[in-house]
Amino acid sequence: MTSPTEDREIVISRVLDAPRELVWQAMTNPRHLVAWWGPNGFTTTVQQMDVWPNGVWTLVMHGPNGVDYPNHSVFQEVVFPERLVFAHGGRGPGGPEAEFIGTWTFEAFEAGKTRVTIRMVFPSAAARDAVVREYGAIEGAEQTLERLAAHLPKMGFTAREIVLERLVDAPAAVVFRCWTDPTQMARWWGPLGFTNPVCELDVRVGGAWRIVMRAPDGTDYPCHGVYREVVANELLMFTNIATDAAGGPILDGLTTVTFAEANGKTKLTVQTGAVALVGYAAGYLEGMEAGWRQSLERLDGVVSAV
Repeated sequence: MTSPTEDREIVISRVLDAPRELVWQAMTNPRHLVAWWGPNGFTTTVQQMDVWPNGVWTLVMHGPNGVDYPNHSVFQEVVFPERLVFAHGGRGPGGPEAEFIGTWTFEAFEAGKTRVTIRMVFPSAAARDAVVREYGAIEGAEQTLERLAAHLPKMGFTAREIVLERLVDAPAAVVFRCWTDPTQMARWWGPLGFTNPVCELDVRVGGAWRIVMRAPDGTDYPCHGVYREVVANELLMFTNIATDAAGGPILDGLTTVTFAEANGKTKLTVQTGAVALVGYAAGYLEGMEAGWRQSLERLDGVVSAV
């Protein structure tokens, strides 16, 4: 069967030798994106990259001939670690407007590999042909994926994703409050025996959160992130970045929490994934599931008192 947009789209796919959580980080973290984005010989400056629905993504690609190519996109869908959809616009000096809907899908593919598929749908076949002719869009996209494949081994990181479900004995509004009220969240966040001397939450799309967890031996573990989606009593999505004492990132991840009413109780689902940005952080990933389970056990005790 042919696609109804076949005459006005470009589709390119490649299997990469890396887990999709790692490929996702390479695509959504500007620090990595600038190392591989664009055709051979190009460099990139990321001006803004807000990876959440309606978030803005602006960058300038610098051609080897000194010509700059500004790009402006708005994210329409962000589904970690599976799919990114964005509306793209941009043009080179004197060239045609490159307007299209771009979809990047990340498919888990045998033994830690990832099939990445790029699909660009243009307003018309003529618009597609103009971009292919003037900008070499097909060859450029293929070279971009080649550069991504070459960059992934340099990241040298490990990744992990877990999904936890728990039935909490309280209504969704109460459980949601325990995730969004800093006083309540400070009481349960972190493994058993940990405290949270700092717990700051700005619960809105684009708002930041910051927590400093303190272990029983007095060691502090700072973490922070930004809320990407907030639906009262139903959904929270936020980035989660763990740092060292100097503020350097050591883990980079994304967490999605859903709250579903179930006869006066709440079915809580936590989907969280992270990539180790330094070698020793791989050990943190090994303990990630145990830490989250202990946090949710502590949450049970807090909701009963709210």
